[in-house]
Amino acid sequence: MKKLSLFVIVLALSLGVVANLRVAVQQLASMSADATAARATDGAFRDGIFLGGLAARRGNEPHIAVGRWATDRDRMSFAAGYRQGYSEFLATRATTVNNPGQFD
Repeated sequence: MKKLSLFVIVLALSLGVVANLRVAVQQLASMSADATAARATDGAFRDGIFLGGLAARRGNEPHIAVGRWATDRDRMSFAAGYRQGYSEFLATRATTVNNPGQFD
């Protein structure tokens, strides 16, 4: 009888831990989605993506001109967008060079 009680207690604790982990994962996913939505509406970030992709398309070296933004928050956002736009274009170009018939 003691073994059965111990088993039930261990099982209940395990289920509690699993439930808590599941809630934590859902909260992290929600926070990530909120951050993505915030970036999608951030003008400095979107400007950075555009200019970063444009620089990569032209074959220029990355040059992050954050001075065009007044606040530190906007400057950081622009720089993050620029890096993302630049690297996404290079990744897309590398994919099409390595797999030329993929998009036909």
